[in-house]
Order: sequence, then C-alpha cells, then structure tokens
Amino acid sequence: MTESPTPPPRIALQNVAKRFGANAVLRDVTLEVGRGRSLVIIGGSGTGKSVTLKCVIGLIEPDSGTIRLDGEDITHARGRRRDALLNRFGMLFQGAALFDSLPVWRNVAFRVLQTRPAKDAREIAIEKLRRVGLTPDVADRFPAELSGGMQKRVGLARAIAAEPEIIFFDEPTTGLDPIMADVINDLIREIVSEMGATAMTITHDMTSVRRIADDVAMLHDGVVQWLGPIADLDNSANPYVDQFIHGRADGPIAAVR
Repeated sequence: MTESPTPPPRIALQNVAKRFGANAVLRDVTLEVGRGRSLVIIGGSGTGKSVTLKCVIGLIEPDSGTIRLDGEDITHARGRRRDALLNRFGMLFQGAALFDSLPVWRNVAFRVLQTRPAKDAREIAIEKLRRVGLTPDVADRFPAELSGGMQKRVGLARAIAAEPEIIFFDEPTTGLDPIMADVINDLIREIVSEMGATAMTITHDMTSVRRIADDVAMLHDGVVQWLGPIADLDNSANPYVDQFIHGRADGPIAAVR
C-alpha cells in the first residue's frame, strides 16, 4: 500500500529577513508551525516578534526569504489573493484594538458583516460572546463601558467569529491582572483545541507560554535561537532560553539600559 504524502506544515518561514534602515530586525528567521499546533514565540522587547507575525499576515513584506501557507508561497501575495488568505486568519490584537464607535456585537461580527445580513451576524456575535464567557446583554454595550478583561474577551470573540483556520495572538495577557490572564489563557487553549485551529502567539509572559504552547520558538538578534516542544523548554540546554525563562541578568541576552 502506498503511504499518503506527509502534508506540509501549516505555516513555514525560511530565511526571512527584514531591515528598517540600519536596523536589521529579522536576519534569518526559519521556523514551522504544524497543523493544529500552537506555537508561541518568546523573546525580549524589540527582538522582532511582532515583525515576524506581521510578515506572516502580510502587513509587512520581508526583504528576503519565503513564507509558505500549506506549502504555497505567500511571501508577496497581493490583491484578491491576499484577501483570500486573510479570510483564513483570525487575530487577537494587543490591547484588543476594538472600534470605540461600534457596539460590541458589531466589533465581534466586523468581518462576518461583509458576507452575512446584520441579523445573522448579530446572532453569530452573541454565540461567540457566550463562548468567551460574556452574556448577550454585553452585545449592545460599547467598548468604553467594559473592563480591560471584558474587552480582551470581546477581542477573542472577534478573532474566532469567522471560524478561522489560523489564529494569531499578540501579547494576549498584557495589561491583565493574574486572574484574568489565567482566564484568557484557558480560553485560548480551549478554543484552539475545539476548533482544531493552528495558533501562533507572541508573548514574553512565561505563564501564558506554559499554558497555551505546544511548541516554543526563542527569537533573539533576528534569529530563532531554539525551537522545540514545550516539554523540552526547561531542559533545552540553550543559553538564550535558559536566561529568558528564568529572568536572569547574566547570560547572552544583554539587558537594555
């Protein structure tokens, strides 16, 4: 019997580089995210985590290297092709990034409203709000009326509203107290698992890393210094990882003063 070929990784970056003037933010980033896996990229501030994510989404075009989605080169996707790719993504932005002038349900259903009538979109929004632990009465409030934790949940509901195959999380617990951060971490883990989605997260919060990651990539100096399963993180034998996860001042990562 002929074995079926192994499918390509959901997301693959090969030798991706990006420079802003004299600042080489990404020098040679190579990593893969398997289908249905949750990859978390860790690293200090200014190490290129956000730039890596924006390159994958297409908000920033790399100077060199390739980005593939299911084996298809999407590095320079434009126009309708890029729009089609974006329809496969969902994203929870840092700080939730909600539209202040829109009620919560329209925030959640922002993309859904492009293809569905308002009545259906509202029902979908309320269903997703319930999924993240918010009651239907929240739907008609405005973001300014919500706490930071509730806004983050609304952002998560928006990220999953269109049933995306791939979800990106940008510092999902920043600005939250430890209890609410724990709630958001649990929701992310549950939702990604239930949907069978592939997830890519950037964070410096080690509690989040341990709660939501299947795999971890350590990014420093524009290069992935280590990539492996979460189970191997504490025994990586990598000096960058060891210094970062234990918050040590001494090591190859120089403190910014």
